Amino acid sequence: MARKRRILVVGGGTAGWLTAAYLARSGADHLQITLLESPEIGIIGVGEGTFPTIRRTLQYLGIDEANFIRETSATFKQGIRFNDWTETPADGRHSHYFHPFEAPFYTEEASLVSYWLLQDEATRPPFAEAVTIQNRVAEARRAPKRPHEGEFSGPLNYAYHFDATRLAQVLSDRARVLGVEHKVGMLTDVVLDERGAIDHVVTREHGDLTADLYIDCTGFRAELIGKALDVPFKSVRDQLFTNRALACKIPYDRADAPLESYTIAAAHEAGWTWDIGLKGARGIGCVYSSDHLSDDRAEEILRGYIGRGIGKADISPRLIPFEAGYRERQWVKNCVAVGLSAGFLEPLESTGVVMIEAAIGMIAELLPAGGPVDAPARRFNQLMIARYDNIVDFLKLHYCLSNRTEPFWRDNADPASISDRLQDLLDQWRYRPPSRFDFILDLESFAFFNYQYILYGMGFKTDLAPVREDFPNVRGADRIFAKIRGFGESATRDLPSHRALIEEINAAA
Repeated sequence: MARKRRILVVGGGTAGWLTAAYLARSGADHLQITLLESPEIGIIGVGEGTFPTIRRTLQYLGIDEANFIRETSATFKQGIRFNDWTETPADGRHSHYFHPFEAPFYTEEASLVSYWLLQDEATRPPFAEAVTIQNRVAEARRAPKRPHEGEFSGPLNYAYHFDATRLAQVLSDRARVLGVEHKVGMLTDVVLDERGAIDHVVTREHGDLTADLYIDCTGFRAELIGKALDVPFKSVRDQLFTNRALACKIPYDRADAPLESYTIAAAHEAGWTWDIGLKGARGIGCVYSSDHLSDDRAEEILRGYIGRGIGKADISPRLIPFEAGYRERQWVKNCVAVGLSAGFLEPLESTGVVMIEAAIGMIAELLPAGGPVDAPARRFNQLMIARYDNIVDFLKLHYCLSNRTEPFWRDNADPASISDRLQDLLDQWRYRPPSRFDFILDLESFAFFNYQYILYGMGFKTDLAPVREDFPNVRGADRIFAKIRGFGESATRDLPSHRALIEEINAAA
């Protein structure tokens, strides 16, 4: 019987335990997996959001959805509500738009996106409200499913908000059931061989540890890929300016407070504030650019968002500095970086967990049972770097279309900070909506309709007037828009409140 390939995952947290569990599940017959976790290094995270792909990942791992929700204080997430991203608030006037997880309603009878674009801008409903039922459901604080519906499924697409520390424990428990060996110990050295690959790592508690493949999940410290292998970090701060977050948790003012069914992203003068509703608390964080805002002013903005009723002693925001960018190579010889050690862009759109999922899925499929362990490195690096670059463009889209007047926002609208690829797409989208042919599926984390929600939520103009005659079925389109409104109203009546469903799931324990 052939010897199993030994995998050493260095670092715990979401990245480490998700990697270990996924590889144990996919490679039980040919992989032997050990995870080394430091007892002295904590987990970053005060409340985290995800993308709908997480449901497929958790289901693949054999994790029970209801138990996951109970153990991680999780709630459902149906999208993101963007407050005040398009215009600077003035005279008490505010704006918002919604980015739902549901794709726009599709029919072969009519191109709803085009018919919406041809409607009168002064009277047409917001884009997400016109083409999906999810906008109405989420705004009404309804859940995306009913109690009797199956695990990881429901009439509406959804993801979760969860406590990151508790998620790591759930993943740890599952990984060990799947056969992962857990070692608690402090990494003290990484020794390279004559080829520049990792020969072994040295730990304070367990001495030398060797493996065929080392996976760096040590977070921003990047102990293997950065410090030991010295792989350069590529900054993208010339495009994405935020590099700080002040984060905290606050309790609800009452136990039965309504639960929002989306992440709130509220723009401010030099960035934005996230507001994530967990079962028993809200995770709130002020994301900002230190080039445009001081730490003291960021704390003022955070406290102002939370409300004047909470004094300075009641919250202790934690400063989380970060640099937007990624490692130029993420699989080098016998080392792969996953999670923050590979790269991080910013908290917007929950891309951190998405990139972990993408990386471990590729490792599981590309890692050969025999032969050179670095055989997939070139392809892995090509795919991951392309994903990072494309996510940079998607995130930049949220900023560069804004009409806000503050320096941070005007700097984001400067063409010099927009990639040639994104600028080319924007030029094309002035005369047609985004299409699936604009994107290569294996290189993307977001679909063409995700771009549509951001573009048209922020008031981007696509001029279809020259081809108006190509869309003569106005009455048919109007009937479909009316059906969507009706379905949305029915769903809002039929689906339980978000708080009620979460309480029922937790009571069922």
